[in-house]
Order: sequence, then structure tokens, then C-alpha cells
Amino acid sequence: MSCTILFFLGVTGIQRAEAFQENGKDYNEYKGEVVDADSNKPLVFANLALEGTNISTISNTEGEFALKVPKNIVDGNIEISFLGYKTKNIPLAQFKNGNNRILMEVSVVELSEVNIEVPKNAANLVKETLKKKGENYFDDPTVMTAFYRETIKKRKKNVSLSEAVVNIYKAPYTSLKRDAVELFKARKSTDYSKLDTIALKLQGGPFNALFVDIMKYPEYIFTYDNIDDYKFSFDRSTRINDQLIYVINFEQRPELVQPLYKGKLYIDAQKKILTSAIYSLNITDREAASRMFVRRKPSNAHVWPTEVAYRVDYREKNGKWYYGYSNVLLEFKVNWDRKLFNSVYSMTCEMAVTDWEKNISSELPKGKNRMKSTIILSDEALGFADPDFWGAYNIIEPEKSIESAIKKIQKQLKRSRDKNGTSVP
Repeated sequence: MSCTILFFLGVTGIQRAEAFQENGKDYNEYKGEVVDADSNKPLVFANLALEGTNISTISNTEGEFALKVPKNIVDGNIEISFLGYKTKNIPLAQFKNGNNRILMEVSVVELSEVNIEVPKNAANLVKETLKKKGENYFDDPTVMTAFYRETIKKRKKNVSLSEAVVNIYKAPYTSLKRDAVELFKARKSTDYSKLDTIALKLQGGPFNALFVDIMKYPEYIFTYDNIDDYKFSFDRSTRINDQLIYVINFEQRPELVQPLYKGKLYIDAQKKILTSAIYSLNITDREAASRMFVRRKPSNAHVWPTEVAYRVDYREKNGKWYYGYSNVLLEFKVNWDRKLFNSVYSMTCEMAVTDWEKNISSELPKGKNRMKSTIILSDEALGFADPDFWGAYNIIEPEKSIESAIKKIQKQLKRSRDKNGTSVP
């Protein structure tokens, strides 16, 4: 997906988020983990939402979650859903402040349950799903509060973390207008000692995750002009939120040489709704794949991707579906002239919608508050100096490895400050 760009280089506040911050100080926080009931394996990116509200969060890569609910909400159920598992509803009153362990059971689709006529042509089903976005997805302008995170690793060690709370001014799915994004708060932590002689940066920030919304931006993967470049086939069906889901495999036709995609589409059998998609880029031609991402690099460095993977999940409210979560994984290898060893980097970015409301006035962010799709978030973020700000927001719970990296970098900055007698932001 060409919207996600890598940079290799040499050695403002908004009204809606502020209102949420002011009104959200008095909240209860519920922590825990979501796991498979049989294997105890953590379930990554499980969705937790408070019924009757737009409050939600996502479990992290260790299955852990933190859900923050205003104290004036004392009733209601927490709905926990995960692709291929039975949806659970647990009364809010049963949640503790910590150590909530949620066991999820696999949903088995019995053939006798299926009363819906199975389509004979997988490609036609995908085309029909794309055509139905006007009746199945949000048709009103919407403002979404979202949490965004991007990380950089050198081999398996975290070296950089940037996070932000943003407002997404989502245009209707039938509109050709692009979504606008407004940055409210951002922070970062980077250990440049692990980045060799270059600084690796991701250009595009939240737009990289936002453009994975296939139903809003089909041009990055499927269009009516190029959809025949792919082969589609049916995989074994599954369930999500107790609804039958067709699983469609897709891959580029073997006679095509340009880098295209392969993966799975999860389509609601009854209403023809794309509920999730998981896919990756064909990087067999590594030079062509590299040109899609690398915008600048040292002349003595040869850079190519070793993995490029995407995921998008949609959520439903009052019969309409909307973008809820996406992530992007980019792994790159860097070979240096006249150096024996290469460098391996991975970059991930993810974004989760944690609240939303209709944009009745259709207002858009103005001037400097509006983010450009070329933004480099790590250049905008100020550092981990405002921990109290993040308290009221439903963010994705940090993985232990990321927390450890932040603490280590903070210690290094403190030692540098104490040694030099200077302040570090």
C-alpha cells in the first residue's frame, strides 16, 4: 500500500478531545486479559465495548486490556468479541479493577445451522459487498476519537515509540471526500543509540492506519478496474457476534508480476458486510516492493521489505458499520556496502477508535490543527512528559516489552540530564 512510506535519514489542542478530558477525570478503570478458554492463549486485538455507548478498547498483543468507564455509568454490559469465537456479554458490575480474566470459546459452525444460500462465485460476493457500502456503513459525517501508536524495533529490541490521541473527521462511506485528522496530543520516546548511523522514520502517521479502511479507500487494494487481477475462493466459514461469516481467500493471478496482495476477507453472510480483512503484500520482487516504501536512504545502503502485513476490523452500531481498528506491520532489511552484517528493522502502527459522535455541522479542522498525510509523528511528539493527560482516554494497554523500553530510555535521558546539568523534555 503506497500510502505507507518509510524515511531513511542521516545521523495543538482541539475542542472535542479537551471536552472529553475535562469530563473524563472521574472514571473507573478495569484491567485484565482475554484468552482462549481451552489453550489459555492470549487473544490479540479482541474488542471490548460498553453496550449502549461508544466506549470501547482493544486487547494488546499479549491479550491484555484496560477499559476506562466514567463513574456515572454503573449499569450495562461489556461485550467482548473476537473473530471465530462466541461473543460474551458480562455485566459491568462483575468487573474488578484488575485481574479480570475473560475466557472465550471457539464458535463452531455446524452445517445444519446454515440456512443461507451459499454464493457460488467468491469474486461476485466481494463485488457485491463493495457495492453495498452505502447501505451497510456510516452514511453521516462522524467525528471519532482514536488512539494511535507506532513502534520501531531493531531486530527484537524496541528503540522508538510514538503515541497520539487524534480526532478523525470521517466522511460518509459513499463520499469521495477523504477523512481529515486532527492531532490533539502526542508523545514519543527514542533510543537513538540503537539506530546505527541512520534514523528510521515513518511518514504518514495515523493516515497509514486509516488508509487500511478498505471500504472507504478501496483504491489501495481493490477497485472495480483491478479486482479481476485477483483470484477469489471460499475458505471455511466462521462466526463473529453470533453471525455467520464467509471467509474469502484472495491472491493475485500468477501471470501478474507487479506487487499485489493476498489474504482473507471476512464477510457477513446475510447482509454482505466486510467485518474484517487480514492481508499482506507480495514482496517477491523486492526492488519493486522497496520502491513502494523507501523515499530516502544513504547511498551505501540497500533496503528492501521482508514482510508487509495489514489488518482492519469494523464494528457495528444501530445497524451501521464503521472503521474500528487497523494495524500495519513493516519489516525491512538493510545491507551496507563493505559491511559484513546487515540490520533488520520492523515498524508497526495501529489505531483504535475509542469513541465517536455524529458530526452534525459537518465541521472540519482548520489550519495548523489539521494533520497532513505527510506528517512524521515522531517529529511532532514532545516526549513522555505529560503522563496525567492519558489517564482519561481508552488507549491500547502497552505491551510489557514496550513499557520496559520506555522506562529504559527515560533512565538514559535522566542520566544524560544529570550528567550534563541540562533539562530534557
